[in-house]
Amino acid sequence: MSEQLMGWKRTDYCASFSVADIGKSVTLMGWVQTRRDLGALIFVDLRDRSGLMQVVFDASKFKGDFSAVESIRSEFVIAVKGEIVKRAEETINEKMQTGWIEVKVDELKVLSKAQTPPFEIEDGSKVRDEVRLKYRYLDLRRPELQKVLMMRHQIAQVTREYLNKNGFLEIETPMLIKSTPEGARDYLVPSRVHPGSFYALPQSPQIFKQILMVAGYDKYYQITKCFRDEDLRADRQPEFTQIDMELSFVEPDDVMNVNEGLIKTIFKSALDVDIKTPLKRITYKEAMERYGSDKPDTRFGLELVNVSDLVKDTEFKVFASIVEKGGSVRAINVKGAVEAFARREIDALVDFVKIYGAKGMAWISMKEDGIQSPITKFFTDDQLNALLKRVDAETGDIIFFVGDTEKVVFDSLGNLRLKLAEKLELIEPKTYDLLWVTEFPMFEYSEEEKRYTAMHHPFTAPMDEDLELFETAPEKMRAKAYDMVLNGNEIGGGSIRIHSNEVQQMMFKALGYNETYATERFGYLLEALKYGTPPHGGLAFGLDRIVMLLAGRDSIKDTIAFPKVQNASCLMSEAPAPVEPKQLKELYLRIAESAK
Repeated sequence: MSEQLMGWKRTDYCASFSVADIGKSVTLMGWVQTRRDLGALIFVDLRDRSGLMQVVFDASKFKGDFSAVESIRSEFVIAVKGEIVKRAEETINEKMQTGWIEVKVDELKVLSKAQTPPFEIEDGSKVRDEVRLKYRYLDLRRPELQKVLMMRHQIAQVTREYLNKNGFLEIETPMLIKSTPEGARDYLVPSRVHPGSFYALPQSPQIFKQILMVAGYDKYYQITKCFRDEDLRADRQPEFTQIDMELSFVEPDDVMNVNEGLIKTIFKSALDVDIKTPLKRITYKEAMERYGSDKPDTRFGLELVNVSDLVKDTEFKVFASIVEKGGSVRAINVKGAVEAFARREIDALVDFVKIYGAKGMAWISMKEDGIQSPITKFFTDDQLNALLKRVDAETGDIIFFVGDTEKVVFDSLGNLRLKLAEKLELIEPKTYDLLWVTEFPMFEYSEEEKRYTAMHHPFTAPMDEDLELFETAPEKMRAKAYDMVLNGNEIGGGSIRIHSNEVQQMMFKALGYNETYATERFGYLLEALKYGTPPHGGLAFGLDRIVMLLAGRDSIKDTIAFPKVQNASCLMSEAPAPVEPKQLKELYLRIAESAK
């Protein structure tokens, strides 16, 4: 025991006591949150990770030098001994967990003094992110962030308990692996003992968990770090944590069922919310056509309506030519909201959809005094009536239209419906919308690379009935892939894997990999598939994102103890940083002049 703490042992956390403990002698330790000096009486709110306890120093009863009490300031670390007493009626604080009691202090030890912090250690702080993250150790003292990290711990624990009970084995996979193509850029680690060669940090444990299935460990999981060298967003970090799992002898229903049980357990433990299962399921095709997104938020309506067939023969050449070229025209009817959009607000929404590639947006306002729109003059009465009937238009509605390629239309209207829902406050707070999106396309075409790429990853199995399309129409193939979506956020995704070496080779061929390239990159997996591979599949949840959504935070930075900022640096530790020339020499590396 530290000499400074000799004879002092903390009884319990500050907020662990209640009126049932009145009369007990206790020893508390923590940080000074606030201090109120009334001369012979000094009140301190003492804080630890559990919350606050008011402690009272009375000069007439205090054992020791009262000047030590007078010297303490915010964020000093102190230990106190005293008796729990009931607060006077007029001083009860119902907003505080321990607001009915306080500790009359007999003895004090100042364990550590503190400089004045650069910002107040309190919830709702308006301090800039740059300052918060530079002094992250102070930021993490704030109760709201401590609650988030405690929730993260709780979710991790119940995840392990649930999976253990369901027969899963927790097995670690390597952090230093071989670099493979697809996905984001790898973080590379130079090898000292293999000059000129590099390890990669794993973007996921994908290949290794499949090899574990080949090895006979039929239910694997781990809560593991993954790394991707990509541009950051609010819900992205260069290092993040997955709840990763793989199962043998399964089809999609088996994987989805076990994960519905897990997410139900997580919600009950973290929020005491009962999630109804089975979760609803919609196909990728349906999600895109109804919501313009493969991670749809279905807590509100504003569904997309396809009107391509109704506008292709009109005099409105903008729409007609789009349909003729193979594009589509779709609409969103905002029911009863025509008065919510002044012309300048409509113009702002037109600018908004342009962010997603749309060249413009048409609209029809169903006013009390008649229809207003710049496009209705291009329609006959019959054409206009058919259009209004298709979108279920009534007086008081406003309808928005976008025409372009399918991708641009879905991106534009999918994001527009989210913006409209926010403006019109269509989402009930503290509601949780969970669903599965299934049957994703196997491939998406990369204009940049002029080839098909895997929508999920190269090891995803196709739907059985689509196998024959590998050679003739890969763009029509559907995958045995599934994503779990929460309130319009993908929180987990997975698939049934290819367990046949022959089918895996067909997949590589469709991706444009020749046998030599495939063997160079994935040889050890392809070799493993030759030795008796069970049908298998899995899923990975984004732990950071789940915690963010359940804790009601706007960024996963708040769910990670020591996150990176937009340029992938740590403001607190100042990583990344240059290293000594000796270290570079040991790794046979030299920094190019252009990089200095």
